[in-house]
Amino acid sequence: MMPGMNADPITPLYLALAERLAGLAASGSLRPGARLPSVRALSEQHGVSISTAVQAYRTLEDRGVIEARPKSGFFVRRPRSLPPVPAATRPPARAVAVETNAIADAVLDAAGDPACISFGAATASEDLYAVERVRRAIARSAQRHANSLGVYATAPGIAPLRQAISRRALDLGCNLDHRNIVVTNGCMEAITLCLRAVTQPGDVIAIESPTYFGFLRAMQALGLRAVEIPMQPGAGLSLEALEVALDTQPVKAVVAVPTLSNPLGAIMPAASKKRLAELLGVRGIPLIEDVICNDLAPTEEDRRAVRAFDRSGNVMICGSFGKTLAPGLRGIGWVEAGRWSAQVANFKRALSGGGSAVIEWAVADLLEQGGYEQSLRQLRRCFADQTHIARQIIAAAFPPGSRATDPAGGFILWIELPRSVDAVVLYQRCIEQNIVIVPGTLFTTSTRYRNCLRLNVGGRWTAEREEALHAVGRIATQLAG
Repeated sequence: MMPGMNADPITPLYLALAERLAGLAASGSLRPGARLPSVRALSEQHGVSISTAVQAYRTLEDRGVIEARPKSGFFVRRPRSLPPVPAATRPPARAVAVETNAIADAVLDAAGDPACISFGAATASEDLYAVERVRRAIARSAQRHANSLGVYATAPGIAPLRQAISRRALDLGCNLDHRNIVVTNGCMEAITLCLRAVTQPGDVIAIESPTYFGFLRAMQALGLRAVEIPMQPGAGLSLEALEVALDTQPVKAVVAVPTLSNPLGAIMPAASKKRLAELLGVRGIPLIEDVICNDLAPTEEDRRAVRAFDRSGNVMICGSFGKTLAPGLRGIGWVEAGRWSAQVANFKRALSGGGSAVIEWAVADLLEQGGYEQSLRQLRRCFADQTHIARQIIAAAFPPGSRATDPAGGFILWIELPRSVDAVVLYQRCIEQNIVIVPGTLFTTSTRYRNCLRLNVGGRWTAEREEALHAVGRIATQLAG
């Protein structure tokens, strides 16, 4: 058996072999046109059964990595052209009241249905995370801090966790005083608290377009209006368009995900992040910055937050650990609200009080362990592989003219289909086959993105999952006519 090929017992052997061969083809070690060993030879070389070798080759054929030639064998296929990335978005320029799409709840419910294959909710497979390490940390916390089970936890959270968050923020280029950090019930509570601190009902908020639908739901609940700012898939928020909006509309705050935005996966260059901090700082307009995925970005520069360039406490930085430690820990979030820290802390105490001290102690423990950095590196590599495979399937199976983002990190893809395809209808047809996708209409206050969808490709690839994505492509092709 090939050394290290099946180090992960969860990955089927045929898929591990296919991944290894695909990696050799991607690196050039197996050149396009090169003839591959016969099924029997492959079986003998790697110490696997004939059926495993056959499955591996079939998987590579489905991905378009290899091709079978009659009476000649298997050959490395010349790489298919991957789908082009979408163009810059062009949302309406005026502010509107926020009304979220009614499909959102149905999508989230279906995404958690075990009977469905989900490309919906933005969460990766639990087996990609060190879940056992998390379990042990929680068990240690319950044993060492059993007394905390008998008392109410209080805001702003236990000091060791806030100190650990402060130390982790150094990797984002931020020097945060742990005394100003508030532990929250997830990142969305952190963002909602920030919005409460700096807005009144009817105020205008500048948001990315498309934007995460959870932001829209929070804004609707608070009675806020939104002005959508164009995005470049490769560079993020258009600062030129934002400046026009600031000059022409009474914008009270900006909500943005400058690193690995949801759903585009865009990363603003460091120079643009610096300019954003300066642009808003001069005007005294707060930026509510979501850094939930920064640790998944590929380079230190990419991971740097806008807050790193803030010199006036104008950036309110929010995060959580559901994308990096384990999905089940998404309920532990945090915020450092700059010059609004006192207001946010008061809102937290008034609205929801403290969280779970036992879990807070466990997360503090996990953040201080040396294995956290290693697990992040593994996640980055895994998500890069997952995304590449998905883009290959999209190129092969989706209708001609489809576009797909090519994010530098994370596990979210934004797909732009031909205009004849209604993604809401596509969603409904997919649900009939127990496949979950998210229509683009959920990510805007307007009627745009009707031909777009967001795909979560964080689920571990299996033959069933790959076939499900092929099925999405076939249905989309039928709708395209």
